[in-house]
Amino acid sequence: MGYIVALVIIFFYAAACLNVLREYERAVVFRLGRVQTPDKGPGLIWIWWPIDKLVKVSLRIETWDVPPQDIITRDNISVKVNAVLFYRIINAQKAVIELTNFRFSIEQLSATTLRAVLGEVELDDLLSQREKLNMRLQTIIDEQTEAWGIKVTQVQVKQVDIPADMQRAIARQAEAERERRAKIINADGEYQASQKLADAAKILAQEPITITLRYLQTLAELGTEKNTTIVFPIPVELLSVLMHKVSGTQPTVAGPEKS
Repeated sequence: MGYIVALVIIFFYAAACLNVLREYERAVVFRLGRVQTPDKGPGLIWIWWPIDKLVKVSLRIETWDVPPQDIITRDNISVKVNAVLFYRIINAQKAVIELTNFRFSIEQLSATTLRAVLGEVELDDLLSQREKLNMRLQTIIDEQTEAWGIKVTQVQVKQVDIPADMQRAIARQAEAERERRAKIINADGEYQASQKLADAAKILAQEPITITLRYLQTLAELGTEKNTTIVFPIPVELLSVLMHKVSGTQPTVAGPEKS
């Protein structure tokens, strides 16, 4: 009977001393209050219970959704901004020893940094340079968490909530910008067209016969359609000469005045 009791005691003691750690887990072991190096795991590890205390730490990337923060931008516009933070533990001993609760600490640090960094930029930069701001947030937070054995892998600004009156102002600004571009494009087209017309007028002035050819081309274009009216352009000078012949008067020709 004594052997059976001893075996049962040994079995439960061994069960308390044996621990199985997964591939992504590490164990920080404290023996009589002193940390044992290096970290234990993964796999089957043995500790001397009760003088050894074991703290498990996961090395996987953790994701934390930063709640919406009230931020006043540099141009005095109140917005709500939320973000997502990705971090992982690279030194389990530092994360356990340096911080009481490393998750709570990094979450508070990320929220504070988000308000501080985005409060230094204007609303236009917050909307248009989001990738640059993400890199700046990641760099600042990672520099402070490095001493805790925590690596911030990525910070992303998810959503920016703008007041309704500011949304209408931005919409009016965008509409005015589109109208400005349309007017510039239209004016540029008119300028280019006038240049082409000026070049065409120079060519026609050099060869007067080209005007007649242009008349004939216009008649050919009109003839391709099913029209009952034919428009034939006649020079005004020819009409004036015919009218004077019918009335029996001589056309007046402008010339130099005689003194």
